[in-house]
Amino acid sequence: MSKPELNVFHQAIPLSQIRYDERGLVPAIVQDYLDGTVLMMAWMNRESLQKTLDTGETWFWSRSRAELWHKGATSGHIQKVRSLRYDCDSDALLVGVEQVGDIACHTGERSCFHQLDGEVVPPPADTLSQLFSVICDRRDNPAEGSYTCQLLAAGDNKILKKLGEETAEVVMACKDDQPEAIASEVADLLYHTLVALAHHHVDLKAVYCKLQERRR
Repeated sequence: MSKPELNVFHQAIPLSQIRYDERGLVPAIVQDYLDGTVLMMAWMNRESLQKTLDTGETWFWSRSRAELWHKGATSGHIQKVRSLRYDCDSDALLVGVEQVGDIACHTGERSCFHQLDGEVVPPPADTLSQLFSVICDRRDNPAEGSYTCQLLAAGDNKILKKLGEETAEVVMACKDDQPEAIASEVADLLYHTLVALAHHHVDLKAVYCKLQERRR
């Protein structure tokens, strides 16, 4: 008995509704399920989409080899599917994944979309992740005159003191019911929290994972 509606992610994906092109293919955009980074784009046909749903890992259709391929089968960088959506026209897929090894591109980069004006640059993610990346870079490559570097060099005493101060300022802004001040003070608090994470070598993704667990 066929299982066209079965989905290992506990989502209802009506396969019959997906609109494939004249070659029987549909584009699949793959993104990190935590920070939204676009990792790659590949093609799926009905069979590869069904295998993706059945196994919980991404399968695609290779146009050049005319065969199915299991992402990470040789490299070990498999993609564990956490969500799968289709767009308003049902002719494109958005696949949220946990990228094993944090490498999606065959070049060894995190994302296939790593080139900008001929330079290799980190792919864009959510604002907190991008800020955390900058803070970690300051930690690993100190820059003279950087406030972040000064905080990191001072260590826990300075970092924790600032966390306490910023927390108090958030409380006061909320107490005064000042929306603009609340947004500003929360931004300061988030920044100093990210500095604390970087100082203790705790990845921001670990925090995101905790939040995802609590959502479930």
